[in-house]
Amino acid sequence: MRFDNVRIGFAMTGSFCTFSHAFAQMEALRDLGAELIPILSFHAAQIDTRFGKAEDHIRHVREICGREPILTIADAEPIGPKQMTDVMLVEPCTSNTAAKLALSLTDTPVTMAVKSHLRGGRPVVLAFASNDALAGSMKHLGMLANMRHYYFVPLRQDDPVKKPTSLVADFPQTAEAIAAAMEGRQLRPMLL
Repeated sequence: MRFDNVRIGFAMTGSFCTFSHAFAQMEALRDLGAELIPILSFHAAQIDTRFGKAEDHIRHVREICGREPILTIADAEPIGPKQMTDVMLVEPCTSNTAAKLALSLTDTPVTMAVKSHLRGGRPVVLAFASNDALAGSMKHLGMLANMRHYYFVPLRQDDPVKKPTSLVADFPQTAEAIAAAMEGRQLRPMLL
């Protein structure tokens, strides 16, 4: 599978423990020929955690994508009107961002990027990662699964004993999930 001449918006939100997986997929998509347009939520761009410093994450995104990431709502707004992306990937997608998308709220660069991208009826792929996916966040996943143009990287329980309500995307299936979404179909099985 190749993504030559495919413009992928690669939006990252604050599931910091999954950033290493997201960066690996960012590199894989670049290596498959995709042109990546990186977008970071305010939290992803500004918070230092035990998983790394924000400035290091931004530098890593810049090195992989070969361009500056979009870091503001104003800079994300033209994505749709200028048809800057063929597909939008939110990886990782937190439960907070999923809830905002399900309710059409726009208050971060990522939610604006998705909203703007959706103007053209193009696919949005969510690589969900949340400790409460099978609890409070499940209703938002259900809403998104029933909305047009939303697709998911297949999900799995990452630790059903210690974190029984947690779901995380099976990150290595990102490219395949994008290819399926571009054909208008959800990659199956959705839950592994």
